[in-house]
Amino acid sequence: MKINLVYFLLAATTLFGCQPNQDVDASETSPAVAIQSPINGTYNIVEIYPHNTSSFTQGLIWHNNTLYEGTGLTSQSKLFKTELSTGKALQTLSIADTLFGEGITIYNNKIYQLTWQNHKVLVYDVNTFKKEKELNWNYEGWGITHYNNQLIISTGSSNLYFVNPATLAIEKTLGVYDNNGYIASLNELEMIDGKIYANVWGENKIIAINPASGQVEKQFDFSNILQKTNQPITTETNVLNGIAYDSVTKAAYITGKNWPAIFKVTLQ
Repeated sequence: MKINLVYFLLAATTLFGCQPNQDVDASETSPAVAIQSPINGTYNIVEIYPHNTSSFTQGLIWHNNTLYEGTGLTSQSKLFKTELSTGKALQTLSIADTLFGEGITIYNNKIYQLTWQNHKVLVYDVNTFKKEKELNWNYEGWGITHYNNQLIISTGSSNLYFVNPATLAIEKTLGVYDNNGYIASLNELEMIDGKIYANVWGENKIIAINPASGQVEKQFDFSNILQKTNQPITTETNVLNGIAYDSVTKAAYITGKNWPAIFKVTLQ
């Protein structure tokens, strides 16, 4: 259930003001500060690239001038190294048929690939795709990125978990909220200029989150981007999902599950 944080803060202030205190006059009690609504960001499309429509995209990463992609669905989950200009796979790894792949990130030359409900995180060498180990994760796996020396994992809730990369021990839990309350269904994650960018599952928007407070500071509406660019849409075309960032060119790459295109965009 979403909690309205403004209401919560007002209620807490009222309770505080009702407590007997001979040293502070009730009129001096500080009022609650209203939570700012997110800024509506804009984007410009720089380039459109082909995307394999059979890919049920769960995560994108831009690393060493190359795009990496993790896909999902039982018996179909894969890890790709992709040639951006053609959409063709340069390197492919199929994971076990029993596993449902989710988001990916690259940290210290290791690829971390979540699984949805299998409670496993698969760790590979970034160059060879050789699996080095499996780590246990007690929750569902949705999206993953990294910040400083921690991984950040989403589980489909309103919480983000900052974890130890070696053990996945939770070191910090961050609740994500805006002026209307906590935001559930946080999915694919990416760090962009010190902010956590997240897909909200089932919605055509990407939000930018303050990693210290959890407050959503900006949101981007990608509704109808396929229609606006005359991309073919079929019954298989699914939701917006996938964010990668190139810190050199300051451009982001976005796509969706079974989408026909990857969009290179700049975000304002």
